[in-house]
Formats: sequence, structure tokens, C-alpha cells
Amino acid sequence: MASTLRNRLIELTEPLLGRLGYELVEIEFVPGRSHSMVRVFLDKVEGIGVEDCERASRELSALFDVEDPIPTAYTLEVSSPGLDRVLRLPAHFVRFIGERIHAALLVARDGRRNYTGALTAVNGTGFDMNVDGNMVSIEFAQLEKARLSPVLSDAASARKGKKR
Repeated sequence: MASTLRNRLIELTEPLLGRLGYELVEIEFVPGRSHSMVRVFLDKVEGIGVEDCERASRELSALFDVEDPIPTAYTLEVSSPGLDRVLRLPAHFVRFIGERIHAALLVARDGRRNYTGALTAVNGTGFDMNVDGNMVSIEFAQLEKARLSPVLSDAASARKGKKR
């Protein structure tokens, strides 16, 4: 049910966000017995600020109130996609050719489900990546999830590991 609902949420939100000047990057639906979570990640060329998240949240809340697609109480979170953004559509992959990505397959290939390396090419059915000097081709239909996997500088890595 969660994947069907996620698809319905994508159908509802993508046109609205497009009219507002945003791109829907990803929607995560985390079901719960009495309370669920809906996370919407959006982007635009200039980047996303707090005001953008507030605006999109107001509009999405109104849309969800009218359409009522979620069967339980839920919390709506709207944010930017972050440095490790999800790659959901072929256009996302095309935009990030040359970048380091992490791809998880639905079913293991030669005992391996996870691949991290440089995205080198995209075609109509999948993409190629350089993983430790080896070329790996992955079909979109084989993909569970893909996201950018940036290499953080030593200073950024040290800060990320620190508790504040």
C-alpha cells in the first residue's frame, strides 16, 4: 500500500509544485499505525530556502486537505534534497553525469546489491557508472534507489562526525 500511496502522492504533488516553480525530487511516505510521515524534497535552479519550504508546505497541506489521499493522521515535512539527493528520474541522472553516486539494486547481481562510483552515461533504459575502475551498467528497472554520494572534505567529514 505504501508504494501505491507514494505514487498517488507524486501524481498529486508534481503538477502543483511545478506551477509554483519547484521540481519534485522525491517523496517518502513512512506509514504508522496511528500517525504517518510524508517527506517532500523539492528543488529549483536557485536552490531552496526556508521560505520556499514554507510556501510549498502551505500549498501541499491545502491540496492534501481537499484530496485526502492519506488514510491516517500524518506529519508533512518539506525540505531541500541535500547533498546526497535522491536520483529518481532519468533527467536527474543526466543532470549529474560525472558525479559520484550510490545505487542500490532490487536484486543482488553476483552477490552484490550496492554500487558506488562515478556516473558516466545515461540512456533511455539505464545508466553506466565507473565503480573502482570497472564499468557497471544498471537498468532503471533493476534499481531500488540511487542518490548522490559526494566526497566530503576532511574538515566537513570531521564536522559531520562531531556531536553539537
